[in-house]
Amino acid sequence: MAQSSNRQQALVTGASSGIGLELAKQFAQHDFDLVIAAEDPGINRAADTLRSHGVQVEPIQVDLATGEGVDRLYRRIQESGRPLDVAAINAGVGVGGPFVDTDLEAEIKLIDLNVTSVVRLSKYILRDMVSRGEGRVLYTSSIAADLPAPFMAVYGASKAFELSFAEAVRNELKDTGVTITALQPGPTDTDFFERAGLQDTKVGTSKKDDPADVARQGFEALMAGKDHVVAGSLKNKVQDLVAQVMPEPAKAAMHRRQTEPGSGER
Repeated sequence: MAQSSNRQQALVTGASSGIGLELAKQFAQHDFDLVIAAEDPGINRAADTLRSHGVQVEPIQVDLATGEGVDRLYRRIQESGRPLDVAAINAGVGVGGPFVDTDLEAEIKLIDLNVTSVVRLSKYILRDMVSRGEGRVLYTSSIAADLPAPFMAVYGASKAFELSFAEAVRNELKDTGVTITALQPGPTDTDFFERAGLQDTKVGTSKKDDPADVARQGFEALMAGKDHVVAGSLKNKVQDLVAQVMPEPAKAAMHRRQTEPGSGER
């Protein structure tokens, strides 16, 4: 960043729209300077919006589904000469439809972004935070992490990985001064469902949570040092509680009713 600043610095990935942009707004409203990243040019428009809060914002257009992209983002953070006080690892995509019919390359890219980049970026960021003895990381998982996800099989598995990873690393770092929080939203009003090809499903056509509310709840849980938060509506919280006790086949059947192609037209 061009100017010096006494503010804390936060990283938000997937910050050009949706929950990521709203998380970035939360940090800006609470006087954090920002490094924001996304693969699309909308990241520059997001930066203009965030600067209206009077904080410094560095947008980085980068494809985090590649190792080169993650490494480039981390180098830019290092070049700023400032530590990351907080990171919101939020970038992710979905792929909907029957697994035998969906595009393999799209699902491999999903794994590269939702899983591989999370591990790679976390390795860099957490080593730095632990060496300083302080820091906070928020991972955007999903309530889909708690149940099998028919017609979103690879996405659901990726979010289950992210939740398990966050909880495990949190335990490892419990005495280091670094906290880990997992954000578990339910269906949220973003472009996720259109991009994932889920427009004709029950979940795709149903009422969704406001991403600003989800981000606020995630930010508050992060700053309070909580292990996780099921964000959004009361329905999400009830579904998450029910999922803790239901057998796996019943949970899969429950999810199928929401994501089966054509279910939104019934």
